[in-house]
Parts: sequence; structure tokens; C-alpha cells
Amino acid sequence: MQLYFIRHGQSINNANSDSETYQEHSDPYLTMNGKQQARLLAEYLKNSQKISNPASRNLHNEYGFGFTHIYTSLMERAVETASYTARALGNIPFTAWVEIHEEGGIYAREEGERFNGLPGKPRSFFETNFPELELPTSLSEAGWWNRPFEDEIQRQPRADKVLAELLAKHGDKEGQPEERIVFVSHGGFFVRFLSAVLQLPWRQGAHGLRSWFMLHNCSISRFDFQKDYAMISYVNNTSHLPAELITG
Repeated sequence: MQLYFIRHGQSINNANSDSETYQEHSDPYLTMNGKQQARLLAEYLKNSQKISNPASRNLHNEYGFGFTHIYTSLMERAVETASYTARALGNIPFTAWVEIHEEGGIYAREEGERFNGLPGKPRSFFETNFPELELPTSLSEAGWWNRPFEDEIQRQPRADKVLAELLAKHGDKEGQPEERIVFVSHGGFFVRFLSAVLQLPWRQGAHGLRSWFMLHNCSISRFDFQKDYAMISYVNNTSHLPAELITG
């Protein structure tokens, strides 16, 4: 099984991260740059979907991708990013995976309300704007989050659980063809997921340094899972984007 981890396109919060006066959005949407990144990503993946040399190891996807499933976080910036690729590729299952959301969840950013949990988008928002997305049966008009702010202690166990569920659903099984999975998710969750795969301590580098794995918007990272090992083939590939659209 191969997993392709794609970070969402540039959000309004990303674009204003250096502003001291900007009020963060609780569920930020894509900027015009973010939409263009998502379009270019979708065009690239559509043109590279067919695997032209099945006998090759194809470690850098020089012979194509051959995706079989697309999963997305239910945060607006991720769903919109994923929708461009899902629509471009056509008949591939496109499904919400709630637990690949960004750290913290959906919460208030205003002074006095900060870190209070919020509902998240309701079912009708997704059905209206992304009708091709398969939604959880539990999602209602009350919203998909409706939980308190996700504390630090909850974050790594969530990533560990996602990895276990991914392997149970799509890992190597006798007689099953190789599956190639897309996660459209978030930078903070990527570091947690990578920590789950490699059993790394969170942000603890050598010599007292704090570690981080940088992902640019709409970058692609590839994991290969076989019965006895996990391999990281590449991280933060942005070769499908022009220089002026490489943002973090």
C-alpha cells in the first residue's frame, strides 16, 4: 500500500500568518493562490494518474500514480483542495476521514472565547458544495466537530489510531491488488502521523533541538507500506507548482 499525504492549499490563515493585526479564522478557506495551487495539483495528478510502466518500482512516480482512494479532512481548506483532484480523476472513491483533521480541531480564536470548541460546517454545506464527497452517516446540521479544543495529550494517540485504521483498511492482504491512497490533510497532523509511522518522540531532536517537518501548501509526500516495513520515498514534493506558488 502506498499513501500520498497532500497538504491543503494556502488558506487565509496561512496567507496572514505574519500579520500582527489579523484575526485568525476558526475554519479558514482557500485564498486565490490556494485555489490555483489546488487546480495545478489536480491537473498534474490527472495527467499522471495512469501508470505507464507497471513493472517498475516507480519510486518517484515517474511512471504515474494510479490512485485508488481519496480521503480528506472535513476542514474547509482540505475538502476544497481535495475536491479539485477528486473531480479531475473521476471515478475514485472520495471520502471524508474526520480524524485526519488539523491539531486542535475547530475552535474560537477571538479574545475571551479562544480555544472554545465550535460546531464546524454542517452536512448541508458539504452536500451543496461538494456533492461527490462521501460523508459520515453521523454528520448532521449540528456540524462535524462539536467537541472541546483538542488538547496536546489527545493528538499523538489520534495519529496512532489513524495509522492503525489505515493499515487495517488498506494494508497488504493476500490476493489484494496494491492500493494507492491519498490523504488531503494538514501540516501539524503530518508531523504527528510521521511520528506514528517512525515512532518518533514529538518534536524532540538531538542536542535539545525541537524538530519539525516542513510541508508546503499542496505538496506531496509518499509512504510505502509492506508487510514488514514502512518506507518514506519522498517528503514535501512541490515540483508541480511554479516558484511563485510555493507557499507554507
